[in-house]
Amino acid sequence: MLSGMFVLDAVAHAYNFDTSNYAVPAHAKIIAELSYYMARNPPDPRYGLPAEIYLSDWSVEDTANLLFRESPTDAAIMHPLPISAFRDGLVSVEKTAEALERWPHRFLGAYAAVDPMLGRGALTELERQADLLRPIGLKLYPNSWATGDIELWRMDDPKVVFPVYEKAMELGIRHIAVHKAVPIGPVPVKDSYHPGDIEGAAAAFPELTFEIVHGGMAFLDETAWLLARFENVYVNMEIQNIILERRPRAFAEILLGLVRIGGHRLFRRLFWGSGTTLYHPRPALEAFADFTIPEDLLEGAGLFGPIRQLGPEDRANILGGNYARVHGIDLDAARAGIADDEFAGDQAGDLPEPYSTTSHAEIVAKWQAGRG
Repeated sequence: MLSGMFVLDAVAHAYNFDTSNYAVPAHAKIIAELSYYMARNPPDPRYGLPAEIYLSDWSVEDTANLLFRESPTDAAIMHPLPISAFRDGLVSVEKTAEALERWPHRFLGAYAAVDPMLGRGALTELERQADLLRPIGLKLYPNSWATGDIELWRMDDPKVVFPVYEKAMELGIRHIAVHKAVPIGPVPVKDSYHPGDIEGAAAAFPELTFEIVHGGMAFLDETAWLLARFENVYVNMEIQNIILERRPRAFAEILLGLVRIGGHRLFRRLFWGSGTTLYHPRPALEAFADFTIPEDLLEGAGLFGPIRQLGPEDRANILGGNYARVHGIDLDAARAGIADDEFAGDQAGDLPEPYSTTSHAEIVAKWQAGRG
């Protein structure tokens, strides 16, 4: 645990960036390189990776080691992906099932992931994943390569996606996450990456909760109004962890922007997500442990009233409490479940060096030595 706080990472991935996984090579290559350029050149060079290692097929075991040996992350939620520019969606359903089977006390759940543009095929695939994963959520992306061409869809489209929501509810899935704000590669943004279409979905399906992944990375004011108006809308802060480590003031501005309309009560609707293996989970967690909002930013924060300083309870909620509350996860039971597991010893003292517990350890060590 981090300063006594239980860290429940709301989104972890075991990416497969290997070129053999490219289904639409021109687009897959750009998506892979965009991810690498976000993660490279960290302030602490120990967290850097050579491109040939980063852009590889990451195993579930490597993902688990990064999270639970090399960082103070206590538990995580695995997300497969439905990005059909890659043969396996970029993160396969099979890897997700492996994580749940091998470390059920660490990977406390998973999302299903389908492409609504597949129509009836999406519903069939959702049924398959529901049987395999027993998912606690559903992950969607606003564009599709199902036909080989880029197609866009909206979260409020009653023909394309409402049947997916209805099928999810039929299968017991009540939580819908959607990638927003950050275009993945050379795709037309139009309004599909804008969060405005979530209001139609949240209003039409009040019994569902909606998670805006990367919320606030763009369209910050619009996202703030959504949070203030809809009690069933949440934000996953994946990629903001990278900003926190590198540009803490910019992170503070995004954080304040998200709660600008609804006030500090909205700190309870933010989820911590690292996206591991997008980036190493440790440095941002250490930065967040004692993070405070600069006082000069607080002075002008809040449209209808002042925003108070982020406190220990807020940090604990963001790092895990909020997600656990939404999904009915008992954190005391989760603590007990990992007390003596195979990762507990590594987390008890000084953490291992970055990437030293992964299958890439030897190559990374040589590369790091060469840089020095």
